[in-house]
Amino acid sequence: MSNSDQAAVEHLHEVYKQMKTELGRVIVGQDQVVEQTLMAIFCRGHALLVGVPGLAKTLLVSTLARALELSFKRIQFTPDLMPADITGTDVLEVNPETGHRGFRFVHGPIFANLVLADEINRTPPKTQAALLEAMQEHHVTVGEHTLNLPKPFFVLATQNPIEQEGTYPLPEAQLDRFLFNIIVDYPNEADEREIIRRVTSPSDTQVTPLLNAEEILKIQAIVKRVPVGDHVIDFAAKLARSTRPKDISAPDFVKEMVGWGAGPRAGICLISAAKAHAVLRGRYHATTADVAAVAAPVLRHRVITTFNAEAAGITSDDVIQRLIKLLAPKEEIVL
Repeated sequence: MSNSDQAAVEHLHEVYKQMKTELGRVIVGQDQVVEQTLMAIFCRGHALLVGVPGLAKTLLVSTLARALELSFKRIQFTPDLMPADITGTDVLEVNPETGHRGFRFVHGPIFANLVLADEINRTPPKTQAALLEAMQEHHVTVGEHTLNLPKPFFVLATQNPIEQEGTYPLPEAQLDRFLFNIIVDYPNEADEREIIRRVTSPSDTQVTPLLNAEEILKIQAIVKRVPVGDHVIDFAAKLARSTRPKDISAPDFVKEMVGWGAGPRAGICLISAAKAHAVLRGRYHATTADVAAVAAPVLRHRVITTFNAEAAGITSDDVIQRLIKLLAPKEEIVL
């Protein structure tokens, strides 16, 4: 990395510490969720937030948008939501002076830097596909026109894991487009008391913006330039391949517990996320420890366990942790 890149990494490390303090004025706890969300943003990726209602997922995303000085839109997904409700549509207008009629495109809520797709599994596949196309291509197609989305562009989607009646679960191929699957868990006892105290007391907390869209684009470019040793790439590739039960390198417990493993995109995501993980800690290169640290959110929605594993209470996270213990090198090679 150049000297300017190293200086930028050091600056980002300081900004990250300030950002945790700023977000802590509004969000109690959830440090890991905040970090993983920021990593997804700095990797130019999207994230799926999975948690029960009432865990401040919406508040977290809107507060993050203010801290990053990004335009923010929230889409509440419902069974009657149509693709045009997301992307926008042409409307017929009449000029009152000339009487001339013409179509004007009205932009939908997808045209924002940070889009919260709330309860994405509540809407039919056709509407889900409209959002997922925008996530992948960073543009939308309406009629004969293709419109680019603003830069940077991120989708943070939420799912409720306990209320599955009347939902439309995302297919595995569409889940694969999310860089991270982030588990938003219950707060601990101390945090819960603090949440109750804050919400039931008068407050007018303001979040100070610490980055902007232009700076985020520069950070994304720096993260992409972070050097990675061959042994780190080998570890990421081996970790991804070992999740596939039909692969010759897969251990016996994977062949027994996993129905489908992670595809090639998983290895790419592991390395990209490892780079962001290193940069947030002020380091200029990614290690196998960084890969191991991001393995769970990268792989948990890409590793599909068998019925027998589910019946025994074994989750994809359990499989991932066993693989890391099996494959991780005992000593890190220093670049």
